[in-house]
Amino acid sequence: MGEKDQRIREADGYRLKRINEAEGDVARFNALLTEYNKAPEVTRRRIYIETMEQVLPDIKSKVIIDVSTNNLLPLLNLDSNTSKPAQGAKR
Repeated sequence: MGEKDQRIREADGYRLKRINEAEGDVARFNALLTEYNKAPEVTRRRIYIETMEQVLPDIKSKVIIDVSTNNLLPLLNLDSNTSKPAQGAKR
């Protein structure tokens, strides 16, 4: 009997967790929609910047291309390993 009651409590806890998460998602979406309706371009740009802040740190190699340039841009290696001086190198 105890195991059955424990499973029921776990399932009820999971149900409440999912309901709370969904209600939180709806509240965040509605707040974002309100801001979007006030200033669509500003909100669109903010969402883009926030997304890039989340995504870019996980990407190992970054190549930035300027669409207004006709030629290739010089590549600046921003890899964190190359910014350290070589072992034994004098400063």
